[in-house]
This record gives sequence, structure tokens and C-alpha cells, in this order.
Amino acid sequence: MTNPLVEIRRVRKSFGAHEVLRDVSLSVNPGTVTVLLGPSGSGKSTLLRCINHLETIDGGRIIVDGELIGYRQKGGNIYEMHPKEISKQRQNIGMVFQRFNLFPHMTALENIIEAPVGLNGKNKNAAKEEAMALLSRVGLADFANHYPAQLSGGQQQRVAIARALAMKPKLMLFDEPTSALDPELVGDVLDVMRELADEGMTMIVVTHEIGFARNVADQVVFMDGGVVVESGDPEEVIGNPQRQRTRNFLENVKHG
Repeated sequence: MTNPLVEIRRVRKSFGAHEVLRDVSLSVNPGTVTVLLGPSGSGKSTLLRCINHLETIDGGRIIVDGELIGYRQKGGNIYEMHPKEISKQRQNIGMVFQRFNLFPHMTALENIIEAPVGLNGKNKNAAKEEAMALLSRVGLADFANHYPAQLSGGQQQRVAIARALAMKPKLMLFDEPTSALDPELVGDVLDVMRELADEGMTMIVVTHEIGFARNVADQVVFMDGGVVVESGDPEEVIGNPQRQRTRNFLENVKHG
């Protein structure tokens, strides 16, 4: 058996009195795609943000490639890591947000080389060469010198994916990557994600794209009210859900 790349063990998270994650446990094997489905407010995006310590957790453990994320254990106690150490861990975990988060004053190429050069001290010419290869990979080789404002939402999201890949992450997190896009632009972004999956990138994806979940995911996890309601093979969870909450959600998404 392969060791999981990601282990989420009994994770809890509250914002004030509101408990957003309640004892969530989940394993993700290397080279697989896990899709998190569920209604708004079910805790999916918060869980994703906890995996790279953009949100702190109130209980439990998150382990990526054998390493405890965001914390250090000494004896029976747990301490939050120094921001520099957390930043180093994050370099192995690429994240693509709903709203692209590109630097508006930088071209597509400059956005992609910013972290490899600025954080990793990579040679600028080597970084540019790799960035151009990544732009080709996401179908945007001709847009290297365009600023975000000159790109469509779908193109910006593909630049954001290329930017995350430039750090050569072990794991890619996608937080509703197509929900801010016009419907006709969604396909281009999903195609890039499908190709990454085919190449064996480990991915955790929060999305409402049921077709993508059915066709690309190795594991589908349905969350509601901060808990995992059911998880398993897409054919089981989407094709033959066992829980009424899952069935209701899928009905609403299909007819929504």
C-alpha cells in the first residue's frame, strides 16, 4: 500500500462560536484527484485553506508527505511554526483561488517567475524559460507579455495555474477555480486540470462541476455542516449515493 500524501486527522475549526469543521478525517494518495463537493458553508474551502495553513486549525492534525503542516510537536505539546517555516512548507503546496489573485502590475510571465526568483533565488533566465514552457502547457504562449486586465477570466485562471506549477509543488489545491468564470470559459480551465490529473499531479479540488468530479476524480468527498457525509469512488458517491443529504444536493445541482 502507498502511504497517503495527505492525511487529515480529526480536524476541527471554528470562527467564533461557529464550528466550520467538525472532526474531519480524510486521506489522499499520491497521484490521485480528490474532489470536495457540498453546499456553500459546508466547510470545503476552509478545509482546503487549512491544508496549506492559510487558516489555523483548532484541533487535529494535517500531514503532507509525512510532515505536520503549520505546527511542531514537542513532547505532548504542539506549537505553531514560525511564519518563515510555514512559508517553506507552502512552497510544496500549489493553490489556485476562485479569484485568480494575480499581481495586476505584472505581466503573465512576471507573475509566474515572481516566486521561483524571489523566494527560491532561481536564475531569472532559467525561470523565464520554464515560465514560457508552462504558458505553452496552459495554451497561453502568445500572452506572456499581457497584463491580467488584458486577459479573460479563463486566461487569468490558466496563468494562475501556471504560476502555482512554477514552484514544482507535490500537491495542488483548487478552490472553486471555475466559479468566477463565464460558462464558455470554464472548459479551457477544466481541460488544463484534466491534463494535470493525467500527468499524475496530486490534486484536491473544491468544485460544483459534477461532470469533472465524475470523470476525473479518483475520490469524491461530500461535505455538509462541517462533516464528511460520505466519500468514495465517484461512481458510488455521484452515481449511487447512500445518504439522503448527498442525494438532495446532487438533485439540486443537476436541476439548478
